[in-house]
Amino acid sequence: MTETSSSSVHRSSSSGPLVGVTGSTGAVGGRVAAALAEAGVRQRLVVRDASRAPQLDGAEVAEATYGDHEASVAALRGVDVLFMVSAAEAPDRRAQHLDFVAAAAEAGVGHVVYTSFQGAAPDAVFTLARDHWATEEALRSSGMQVTLLRDSFYLDVLPEFADEQGVLRGPAGSGRVAAVARADVADVVAAVLQEPSAHAGATYELTGSEAVSLEEAAARLAGALGRPFSFVDETLDEAYASRQRWQPEPWQADAWVSTYTSIASGEVSRVTTDVRDLTGHDPLTIETLFGARGA
Repeated sequence: MTETSSSSVHRSSSSGPLVGVTGSTGAVGGRVAAALAEAGVRQRLVVRDASRAPQLDGAEVAEATYGDHEASVAALRGVDVLFMVSAAEAPDRRAQHLDFVAAAAEAGVGHVVYTSFQGAAPDAVFTLARDHWATEEALRSSGMQVTLLRDSFYLDVLPEFADEQGVLRGPAGSGRVAAVARADVADVVAAVLQEPSAHAGATYELTGSEAVSLEEAAARLAGALGRPFSFVDETLDEAYASRQRWQPEPWQADAWVSTYTSIASGEVSRVTTDVRDLTGHDPLTIETLFGARGA
């Protein structure tokens, strides 16, 4: 949600509290929106392009983007509870988030459910987790009710860490990560949005049921996906050098490398039972996630 666009709302005739859902064209938000529709929850899908919004019973559609304050206020007016997904990685993501929080408060939103990050802190090793902390602070001071969902790294993207030869490389050492599947995060969000008052003021840490090293993850990915994976531990200098072929901006290089140093530091190794407690089912594992895809 980084491009600007005007806001327009196409209304449904459903009754009941209105839930605003951002990110409904993505993996997490799309699953959330579908679950709410199935449960008969009235919702408004806030998207960049209305033509890409999923067609769901009981769903209104509004066009707005993070960073477009006027459009965001218009799109959020009348929303009682808002599901706010984090924006795409960008150098101004923090500013986009803070503007959207301000727009939600101005529009009269009563409660925001936000996807933050495990270990969010002003001095987090993972550089992008600092943006999440700033967003959390803005939400806390906004006057709105807040529920924070601090997700670990997504289990789904572990294969994407690998290069063309299936090598995951970075300065993670023997550190462990309690990665969580996007589907499990979406199931938690859907549960919270169907009974938001029960979760007002809560902070949940959404993790898998185990924490694995990248060496272990590589071996298990190889078994689940039927192709080679391995892990190479790099030094900091090696990590920055090996990523120069993509010519990243400094902030992006820092984010990529600190993904691994955050694993090494232990700040994403904590395992919780929050997914099970909130959904009633165990979190997906490497085998159940990638085996289920039939890859």
